[in-house]
Amino acid sequence: MDYGTYQGVYTLILMAIMISIIVWAYSKRQKSAFNEAANLVFADEQVHSDSLNGEQKDKSAHI
Repeated sequence: MDYGTYQGVYTLILMAIMISIIVWAYSKRQKSAFNEAANLVFADEQVHSDSLNGEQKDKSAHI
């Protein structure tokens, strides 16, 4: 086997990996996990705003 054959086999392996990743990313089983991960940013904002509201309530109670 020469260099060209190795290069061809390497290309086929990389193409198979790429296609596998694409199929995995667009599979229906992964949709709920990806939606949950996408909404984590908004969940953090809700927790942060709740903690800020709690601090404001505490300050108004001391006045």
